[in-house]
Amino acid sequence: MIKITKVCVYVEVLFLLICSACNAVGSRPDPFKQNELLGRGVNLGNALEAPMEGQWGVTLEAEYFELIQGAGFNSVRIPVRWSAHALKDKPYTIEASFFKRVDWAVEQALSRGFHVILNMHHYEEIYIDPAGHQQRFLALWEQIAGHYKDQPANLLFEFLNEPNKNLKAEPWNQLIEEVLKVVRRSNPYRTVVIGPASWNNIDFLDKLRLPDADRNIIVSCHYYKPFEFTHQGASWVGTSAAKDWIGTQWSGTEKEGQAIIEDFEKARVWAQKNKRPVNIGEFGSYSKADMASRALWTAFIARQAEKKGFSWTYWEFCAGFGVYDRQEKRWNEPLVRALIPPEK
Repeated sequence: MIKITKVCVYVEVLFLLICSACNAVGSRPDPFKQNELLGRGVNLGNALEAPMEGQWGVTLEAEYFELIQGAGFNSVRIPVRWSAHALKDKPYTIEASFFKRVDWAVEQALSRGFHVILNMHHYEEIYIDPAGHQQRFLALWEQIAGHYKDQPANLLFEFLNEPNKNLKAEPWNQLIEEVLKVVRRSNPYRTVVIGPASWNNIDFLDKLRLPDADRNIIVSCHYYKPFEFTHQGASWVGTSAAKDWIGTQWSGTEKEGQAIIEDFEKARVWAQKNKRPVNIGEFGSYSKADMASRALWTAFIARQAEKKGFSWTYWEFCAGFGVYDRQEKRWNEPLVRALIPPEK
């Protein structure tokens, strides 16, 4: 039995090495299969996308990856604020020490068999001045793509989180074409994730234009409707109304549910028409909402996404929207059960 077990381990390791090599030498993944393997995921938010890791209360730990794996999630999304750790002027070099820290997070995820979405998050300057920051944005992605070009196919690149403000639909569509050219030079077969403008708004899918010849793309939408419920009490919303929303509940009434069903059905029709897989890259409700409502809403979103064939990554692991309470070192059980229901 011991010999057989060792042989099985050797075969498994060999298989993984072959899979990794295939990505490097030119095996084109099926984006629909990749999206299926993303499955049920969670965002490692408020850590590497803060101006400095830890500044927003979260520093990534190996234990977090173990917990996420044990809970039954299939994937993690790692938001990263690359723009805070690179030169402002040419050649826009990314700090070696920061690359090393991101490498650690990527390895923690890949070594546990996760599919991983590595993104560019909170590049605030490009939202304000898209033209002025285009060359820096492309240079950052040239470095990131080159750095990770030999990683296995279960590492996916997401070019930019939530284009907004002056980075509207058309300039964003043009920038997509440019960044794809840059990334495809070093990663011709890497699956990439791209969302529409206006904060990756699901209502803006019709305004998203992707190169028809590049089919190795997963389209990501974010979903936080009704906003008065999901963002009640959120200080960063920038309006006093957020305080007035505190106490807003979500009861799962037919009317409440129908609005979500219709949004997701429109996305499904768009995906079918355009032959693109869809990922709900973010959805979640802030901790100021009551837990019963949060659990009901979260379960409804997750199940509707799954019914439409969408993968999803919940926002987020252990901060204000967290499915895990890092202070108490325990899962927020109603939320984790809503996301990953116990097997019957």
